[in-house]
Amino acid sequence: MAAAKQSPPLNGRPVWAEISLSALKANFRAIRDFVNPPEEKRKTPRKVLAIVKGNAYGHGMGPVAKALEQAGASWFGVTCVAEGKVLRDAGVRGNILVLTSFWPGEEAELLRHNLIPVVILCEQLVLLDHAVTRQRGRKRRAPFPFHLKIDTGMNRLGITPGDMDCFARQLAKCPRLRLDGVMTHFASSGSFSDSVAGRQTQQQEEVFQAALDRLRALGVSPGIVHAANSGAITARPETWGDMVRPGALLYGYHPGYDPAERRAEFEARLPLQPVMSLRTRIVSIREIPAGAGVGYDSGFVAARPSRVAVLAAGYADGVHRSLGNRGKVLVRGQFAPIVGIVSMDVTMADVTDVAGAAVGDVVTFYGTDKEQVHPANRVARSIGTVTSDLLCAVGSRVPRIYKK
Repeated sequence: MAAAKQSPPLNGRPVWAEISLSALKANFRAIRDFVNPPEEKRKTPRKVLAIVKGNAYGHGMGPVAKALEQAGASWFGVTCVAEGKVLRDAGVRGNILVLTSFWPGEEAELLRHNLIPVVILCEQLVLLDHAVTRQRGRKRRAPFPFHLKIDTGMNRLGITPGDMDCFARQLAKCPRLRLDGVMTHFASSGSFSDSVAGRQTQQQEEVFQAALDRLRALGVSPGIVHAANSGAITARPETWGDMVRPGALLYGYHPGYDPAERRAEFEARLPLQPVMSLRTRIVSIREIPAGAGVGYDSGFVAARPSRVAVLAAGYADGVHRSLGNRGKVLVRGQFAPIVGIVSMDVTMADVTDVAGAAVGDVVTFYGTDKEQVHPANRVARSIGTVTSDLLCAVGSRVPRIYKK
């Protein structure tokens, strides 16, 4: 079999992440259509907030957000003010929600870059109100928008449901602010087992609805109500609210549903395409006898005469170290096992059974290789981690190649 025709050779070290912008856009549109079924006949279509934090799960914030904006996205989720600024510098014009809030002193930057903060503490309202006053003076302008996060049981970020009265009183003292949305975050939306986790999402939703009812009773309109993350988008339509927040789904992957027997059911509801393919090339092939060790500490010992390929990517590039002697790669359309301990800069694979494997061949750690698909979520499960752990680990020295 001839070597697969992939990306052209790069100048320099041959390791790259190939990003399919067409797959990304297709995933976004599939999600948007899925959460807006025609039979609902909503007057206002449900919004999709694209989560692009963490360098867009390793895919590259600027190019990904710009491509999503072209596909119709108007809301983006980032972790912090600095990430929001990256998007503005890239030319993104849509609404940018700073999901994990802001640190005291960052208020002016929020306003300067037109970022929408998530408030997680009542005392942040005063900080925002003062910042708006300092920047705008006493001129009458539209109030500055923010979203409120309610902690409904994850015990991480957000005000507690018992703080609704305090929040409403404080908001009434801040005329230069406008509550634009209320959110919560589900801890176990992909779990349907008979367990604490399996019952948690319904409990969180009930707490969230009670908090929203209390806000309305206090005369506070919640604005855009949103709670559904990737797992809830696919499996819990009752949580969709006015806006959903896909993360891993955008990049082609469903979360790990529990019990595992239901994965096929949920994944079939919303077919997706992997967006990233992490690739490298074979830079050397060693012919070794039976009994020879490979890599640090002879982490692999050949049971037969073998051909071991040296790949130009290691854990500093995003190849998870625990894939040593457990993972596999695609070479010439065939799977070859990773052998030995993954090094910082190189990985070894046993290509004995890959006919014609040669120096220069393209190797895919995960993603697509013509008709073959080696999904990152399957790789992640094989080593006991989550898909985003692999995607976000792709190092900054790995160039991203964007394919339209």
